[in-house]
Amino acid sequence: MTRTAVRLHPVPGAPTVHDSSVGGPLLWPADEEWPQFDPEEPHALPAAPEQSLEPGDATASVREPLIPIAQLYARDVPGLPFPEGTDVLQVLWLPVPDLEGCWPAVQLRWRAASEVRDVLDKPPALEFVEWDEHVPRPCVLQPEEIREFPPLHLLGEELQERVMAWSETISLEYQWELSVTPGWKAGGWPAEFTFRDPAGTDELCCGECGGPVEALLTVGASEYGAGSGSWAALELQALVEADPDADPDVYEPTRILIGRGYRLQFYH
Repeated sequence: MTRTAVRLHPVPGAPTVHDSSVGGPLLWPADEEWPQFDPEEPHALPAAPEQSLEPGDATASVREPLIPIAQLYARDVPGLPFPEGTDVLQVLWLPVPDLEGCWPAVQLRWRAASEVRDVLDKPPALEFVEWDEHVPRPCVLQPEEIREFPPLHLLGEELQERVMAWSETISLEYQWELSVTPGWKAGGWPAEFTFRDPAGTDELCCGECGGPVEALLTVGASEYGAGSGSWAALELQALVEADPDADPDVYEPTRILIGRGYRLQFYH
């Protein structure tokens, strides 16, 4: 039941358009329109309560450009399901508090790097950032292939009991230390739903064909957290042991914060 996932291990740096990155520049064709969020489109964010605005206040009544979240080259994450003829995945979103159910504010692009000859030099920039916790600091990636086991909610009751009993004998928390890795990752098993029971049969399915979906990209606030210390890279453990008060950037490199430190998942 193991699956191979790729931990992305973001590290603050200066990625280029030719690098896999988080929050870095994208290999974007100069003649292709930059994606924008249109609040008038269906499934857009719910309208904000009426309020008075002073001159200069920002509003969400106009189309706003999305910002780069991740760019992944097939050479770095070969296990991703790249459509035939493509070798780059690009993820963009609008940094708003509530991204769920807001598909125009989150967009993905699959493209072939060899077909991009003239690269867009200066993409349009947001004039106002409503939620800076959803704006990543540019990071280069240090991809690492790892093995994951399914989260508990996908095991079934009988196997859950067996696994829990076994994990107690080896003094490891299965859910946090052996199943789904924390942090940023590509592929692998989907993480458990954060706030409630597993998704219903009508939720995790393709919006076009109704077929099943699998984990594509997981955005995690921290490289490891409470109960998941076994996932900390050896270099990271050494830094923290040497300086217990180490800069949080060591284990929260992208500065992305989902809610109070949860995970945001993309499915394909």
